[in-house]
Amino acid sequence: MKLGSFITFEGGEGAGKSTQIARLAKLLRSHGLAVMLTREPGGSAGAEAVRHVVLSGAAESFGAQMEAMLFAAARADHIDQRIRPAIKRGEIVLCDRFADSTRVYQGKVGGMDQDFLKTLERVVVADMQPELTLILDIAPEEGLRRAGLRRGNETPDRFEKETLSVHRKRRKGFLEIAKAEPERCKVIDASLDEDAVAEQVAKRVSDFLMAKNAISEPLVP
Repeated sequence: MKLGSFITFEGGEGAGKSTQIARLAKLLRSHGLAVMLTREPGGSAGAEAVRHVVLSGAAESFGAQMEAMLFAAARADHIDQRIRPAIKRGEIVLCDRFADSTRVYQGKVGGMDQDFLKTLERVVVADMQPELTLILDIAPEEGLRRAGLRRGNETPDRFEKETLSVHRKRRKGFLEIAKAEPERCKVIDASLDEDAVAEQVAKRVSDFLMAKNAISEPLVP
C-alpha cells in the first residue's frame, strides 16, 4: 500500500502559517502531487466543534490540563477521520498546527505536567507523528501586529489576547523543540516577505520529498 507524507506547520500568532500552507499546496499540486489541507484545533466535524469551545475561551477557566484533554479528543477524531485515511491514499497532508502546539501552549507555557502530556500524546498520536515540521519563527511583536491587521475589527481569540511575555515564552518553546528534534523540525525565518518565506518552505519540503523519492527535482515556487 502506497503511503503519503505528513507535514505540519507550527509557530506563534501572525507567523503566516495559513498563507504559506496554501502556497505550498498550490506548488505541490502543480507537480501532480495529491495534497490535503487541514488544521488544528479542528479539521474534522467533531474537532471543529471543540475548536469553537477552545478558541472562544469557554474552557479557559478549567486550566491548561482540561484544554490539553480537549485538544487530545479533537486530535484523535481528526487523525481517525482525515489524516490517517489521507496518508493511506498516498496524499501529502499539510496541517496547520499539531501536537507541538499542545506541547508549547499547554505544556511549556501552561505549566502542565510533562509526563502526563507525553502520555496523552503517545496514546492519541501513536503512529501519526509528523515526518517534517516547519516552524515559522517571528518576533512576537511583529507577529501580533500582523495578526491584528488580519483580524481587523474582530475580537482576538483565546490565544491571541495573551500578554507579550506569554507570546515570547511560546516562541522560545517552539525553538526549544526545534533544537531537540533537528531531523524533524526545520526553522523558517518568517520575518521576511511572503515570497522569501515561500522559497524557504519550498527548499525544506523539496529536500524532504526528494529524500523519500516522492519527487525527482526540486520544487520552485
